[in-house]
Amino acid sequence: MSIMPDKWIKEQSLKNNMITPFEKTLNNKGVLSYGLSSYGYDARVSNKFKIFTNVDSVTVDPKNFMNESFVDREANHCIIPPNSFVLARTVEYFKIPKNVLVICVGKSTYARCGIIVNVTPLEPGWEGHVTLEFSNTTPLPAKIYANEGAAQFLFFEGKEQCEISYSERKGKYMHQIGVTLPKL
Repeated sequence: MSIMPDKWIKEQSLKNNMITPFEKTLNNKGVLSYGLSSYGYDARVSNKFKIFTNVDSVTVDPKNFMNESFVDREANHCIIPPNSFVLARTVEYFKIPKNVLVICVGKSTYARCGIIVNVTPLEPGWEGHVTLEFSNTTPLPAKIYANEGAAQFLFFEGKEQCEISYSERKGKYMHQIGVTLPKL
């Protein structure tokens, strides 16, 4: 398995719509960087946020997740409460080839502020907007910026295609649009 370079990411995105919309260069003038980098793609966070709240004191249950656990906001930035988290989605829509696995890592600027970005791997054959989780590990409110870089996606091409892809398995998060809450 090899990590794929900018040339391959660009080719897959322009010919096969692997990333839409696709930014051919790394944009970093006065913003958290986004777009194509040497061995990855820095995706942006959209302007729609689900901010975790304990107002209704519901139990966080991955088998029976309650939408009441969140307050919805649409804005050019989001304030994450201390020791809490926010769900959002990427601006970009991804279509992962059947012989590729994608790993996501957080941006160093956010990490140095105590803001952790968590995303599970994008499996071969998966497609959709990526749901992002931003955790504020600090005892202070923290800010994230819409339409700016949120996380870097690294593409690993397998030696051969997998036997059963995520799409063939009919994975529960296939074709997700917008912020997607946990499903069983």
